[in-house]
Amino acid sequence: VQLVESGGGLVQPGGSLRLSCAASGFTFSGYAMSWSRQAPGKERELVAGISSAGVIRNYADSVKGRFTISRENAKNTVYLQMNSLKPEDTAVYYCNRGFGFSGMSYDYWGQGTQVTVSS
Repeated sequence: VQLVESGGGLVQPGGSLRLSCAASGFTFSGYAMSWSRQAPGKERELVAGISSAGVIRNYADSVKGRFTISRENAKNTVYLQMNSLKPEDTAVYYCNRGFGFSGMSYDYWGQGTQVTVSS
């Protein structure tokens, strides 16, 4: 299993970023996927999850209405569109195999991509 995140960077408050996660080594279309994040000194926080077919999506209250998770099973890729970014969104963002919400776990994650929101 390999998960490789990309798309992070430095953005001003109110700006947007789109993160991508390229998956390999397993049957991507058969798994729910999710994004989590970890800020310095804080616990990892689940941000968004999407079912295997993309029908069910869940979001943390902290990002609801600003972030959108999506996937392209033909490309083995999951995305996180982040709009109206705030300084408190600054964190390392991880792509996970598994939904994470509703008591479901995730078992693999990538190396992470840094997102910094600052003026």
